[in-house]
Amino acid sequence: MAKAFKNGARGITGSLASAERKLLRELFSDVITVLEERAQIHELPEDLDPLYALTGMRPESANLPEPADAAVKRLLPDASDDKDVADEFRRLTELDLITEKISLLRRSQLLLETEKLVLSVSEAQGFARALNDVRLVLAERLNIQSEADSERIAQLVDAAKVTTSEEYLGLVYNLVSWVQDTLMQALMSAER
Repeated sequence: MAKAFKNGARGITGSLASAERKLLRELFSDVITVLEERAQIHELPEDLDPLYALTGMRPESANLPEPADAAVKRLLPDASDDKDVADEFRRLTELDLITEKISLLRRSQLLLETEKLVLSVSEAQGFARALNDVRLVLAERLNIQSEADSERIAQLVDAAKVTTSEEYLGLVYNLVSWVQDTLMQALMSAER
């Protein structure tokens, strides 16, 4: 059973049961897969101008489509309401953002190798960001768009009463939210 993260002399510590760690590793892996699929559209053609090939940037004429998957769109939102500005920002920064997110998710997977987690502030911040990406994807899959939707999901607390895949996903969302919340509380305590 999970124990809340706490700030202490050794760092930010918490513990997760084997099944909880396995579930989080799988969730991190699922988000990595979604991001890697999006990264594939960034592959540059072999006949690309050498300057673009060196920088990894796409030519201005090569706009990227918005993500078709709403969960990916939550992970990689538009930077502006102005479509031209949003497209340009996406062209220049999206691959770097994807790379950073995947790196944090992979590091977070490694942190889950032991039951007791002892994290530095930096590791805890990265782990919290990885959890947030998982929560964004789960929230989209659960269609959480309002406070009422969030409250509906928060009421799912008894695994014995779960009968649908959406209710199970709601329980998973609640677990991830709780882990992230206790981690954020410990981080705020560490910064005082």
